[in-house]
Amino acid sequence: MPPPADIVKVAIEWPGAYPKLMEIDQKKPLSAIIKEVCDGWSLANHEYFALQHADSSNFYITEKNRNEIKNGTILRLTTSPAQNAHQLHERIQSSSMDAKLEALKDLASLSRDVTFAQEFINLDGISLLTQMVESGTERYQKLQKIMKPCFGDMLSFTLTAFVELMDHGIVSWDTFSVAFIKKIASFVNKSAMDISILQRSLAILESMVLNGHDLYQKVAQEITIGQLIPHLQGTDQEIQTYTIAVINALFLKAPDEKRQEMANILAQKQLRSIILTHVIRAQRAINNEMAHQLYVLQVLTFNLLEDRMMTKMDPQDQAQRDIIFELRRIAFDAESEPNNSSGSMEKRKSMYTRDYKKLGFINHVNPAMDFTQTPPGMLALDNMLYFAKHHQDAYIRIVLENSSREDKHECPFGRSSIELTKMLCEILKVGELVMQVVKEQVMRALTTKPSSLDQFKSKLQNLSYTEILKIRQSERMNQEDFQSRPILELKEKIQPEILELIKQQRLNRLVEGTCFRKLNCRRRQDKFWYCRLSPNHKVLHYGDLEESPQGEVPHDSLQDKLPVADIKAVVTGKDCPHMKEKGALKQNKEVLELAFSILYDSNCQLNFIAPDKHEYCIWTDGLNALLGKDMMSDLTRNDLDTLLSMEIKLRLLDLENIQIPDAPPPIPKEPSNYDFVYDCN
Repeated sequence: MPPPADIVKVAIEWPGAYPKLMEIDQKKPLSAIIKEVCDGWSLANHEYFALQHADSSNFYITEKNRNEIKNGTILRLTTSPAQNAHQLHERIQSSSMDAKLEALKDLASLSRDVTFAQEFINLDGISLLTQMVESGTERYQKLQKIMKPCFGDMLSFTLTAFVELMDHGIVSWDTFSVAFIKKIASFVNKSAMDISILQRSLAILESMVLNGHDLYQKVAQEITIGQLIPHLQGTDQEIQTYTIAVINALFLKAPDEKRQEMANILAQKQLRSIILTHVIRAQRAINNEMAHQLYVLQVLTFNLLEDRMMTKMDPQDQAQRDIIFELRRIAFDAESEPNNSSGSMEKRKSMYTRDYKKLGFINHVNPAMDFTQTPPGMLALDNMLYFAKHHQDAYIRIVLENSSREDKHECPFGRSSIELTKMLCEILKVGELVMQVVKEQVMRALTTKPSSLDQFKSKLQNLSYTEILKIRQSERMNQEDFQSRPILELKEKIQPEILELIKQQRLNRLVEGTCFRKLNCRRRQDKFWYCRLSPNHKVLHYGDLEESPQGEVPHDSLQDKLPVADIKAVVTGKDCPHMKEKGALKQNKEVLELAFSILYDSNCQLNFIAPDKHEYCIWTDGLNALLGKDMMSDLTRNDLDTLLSMEIKLRLLDLENIQIPDAPPPIPKEPSNYDFVYDCN
């Protein structure tokens, strides 16, 4: 008999003692369980103790998360979060450098746990850490020459603990002083800084920028894009990732007029070439977080083009028309201009019309009309002018070559540029927001129906960007593989075979038979009857039993028979005669869902109450198959989907030069002993 759902079996560790195997009753208060554990090891003051996971997470067990404990979990009895917080709060203020360093190391590890974090924050721990960063480091820098490793580790652990504590969202980012921001920015601006300190400092700056406009302004005053770019030229991919994340954050929070200025600085600093050389073409794989940050940067920079993409050309704007004149001048500069003599204006118009046709515009008289559609709007004209100025020889060659081609072979520069720009805007999603992944994280977390905010947060944490990528890839592969036309045709071809297989399984189960309980009109009785199908599928044998049988019941012991040919119909649920009787109104919904009846002759019926939903599906499917009707149960649909998927995957396997044996592999011999089996009981 399985144990109650509220009982979980765990192992509990305590330093210097043998682990205890224990059953935890989830209905009991956690404090009572901890007291019971402490009493087992003769430990007083149980309120100073707590339970935590013994794995690498070391998370504390609380009343909120205790339901996540599963059978076989290994727990550890340890100091309570409040006690730990008080002790570490004192230890990190020790005058001993070694003691302080060890305390900060422990704090960095424990701060990942939200229960401990809350206790430490309640002691004003965040303020203590910021003071240590602002003023304490100045004092330690005097000792840096003689104890540089110790100083670096101490600052690294301090910043790590700060980041972990802030990540819980308990304290607002708006509470920090300008002095603290300046200090963090100074760690980033230094050319030679410990990798771990630089990484944490970049993470802090990113969070500050993203968590408020005022913080953005303060950070932007202390650090520039130009100061960040050298960090991309190193070899540490995590530093590169955090650097791009800070650049993205500054882009996101910058006012519209500032963004274009930032983009110009990035172009001047050759950011694209630096990323191409030191990130994309580096001799290492790009991890998923780096790929995400690069994607965000690409979207942000492309979105700067949205304004030009959605701007129509004004045919009366002389500055815009001058761009078209410049395109013509670059392409046909060698040709002589007409003199300002009589009739020169007409000749000029005629020449311009001819040249605009050669340039490939649709409207030869007024090419400005070609740029009134959005997208691509003025962006197409910008691209054409850039190409003409920076790749002048190629531009002239394309225009002149195309002007001498036949119409059916032409590739007009103007029309092609406009269409190409429009196509690229669609492919690169110019103008779209960078929130698709966040939306997907929230939607997928909500579909799991979390019962509390903590469970929702936990689901969001599990649905990282990396996990979302994996899910998308898996879904895309399944969709591509199983929704293509050849696969759908294959499904349609093999589905009858699978349905026949399911039908034979259902009939074989009916031949084995099932024991049913008899249902009285007033209450359920402890009486049984058995029904089974004959091997030739022509007769149903049934009869009463004194008790529930062990195994199959022989045909000759069942007194009654019903020929399958006499069956008129099979009905279920409320349509069953025994569910329409007066007493049946008192039956619960569960009984109603398990009821089915066989109608035969004029007013005769054989009434069933299946022992469970599985047997209900087996019998209704089997009886419908005997009557030549479709099997419509949920079980059949699930079986069909599973077997179809398996069969298709097997047929798509590449089995070339692989010999498939006619017989299954032999079952291995039993082991000589079972000493490797461990019984927790």
